Amino acid sequence: MKTITSLFLFLALAVFSSCEGPMGPPGFDGEDGEDGTSLLGSVFEIEGDFTENNGYSLFYEFPSNFEIYDTDIVMVYILWDVVDGGNGSTLDVWRPLPQTIVLDDGVIQYNFDYTVADVKVFMDFTVNELLPAETDDQIFRIAVLPADLAADKSVDINSLNSVMKSLEVNPNNLKKISLTK
Repeated sequence: MKTITSLFLFLALAVFSSCEGPMGPPGFDGEDGEDGTSLLGSVFEIEGDFTENNGYSLFYEFPSNFEIYDTDIVMVYILWDVVDGGNGSTLDVWRPLPQTIVLDDGVIQYNFDYTVADVKVFMDFTVNELLPAETDDQIFRIAVLPADLAADKSVDINSLNSVMKSLEVNPNNLKKISLTK
């Protein structure tokens, strides 16, 4: 019994005293790799025409070098109006989808759905005739937001300006993609 106790005490002493000693030499720095992709989200701008041929929908497939996660949130904004900003400048008015227009003869709604691979912006309507202003040259901005950013109460996801500011996206540097064939 004394031998087992002595052996146990010797092992305990060895374990507790082995944590002392000088620091070893630092390791070597690794080689520089490629820059990673930003986890802060992205914004894409698309333009297209809603026609009977495309089922009154615009389909945008995310680029192959862009990764979207199941937890990311996608918001789509429509360029609703362009107003006078004073001093000869103009200001874009963006609204989040869905947007509904109620007319005397029916309703028009712009809406969207998305997957991790694509976004589809579409029109639902009950009017008899659509005007070119409602279907032609429609511009949308698609914002892909990490879930943490979308949950941040300081970011108003219904405001494209707030989203772009949070993502640190310069509107002048957005790639504009035409979906009109």
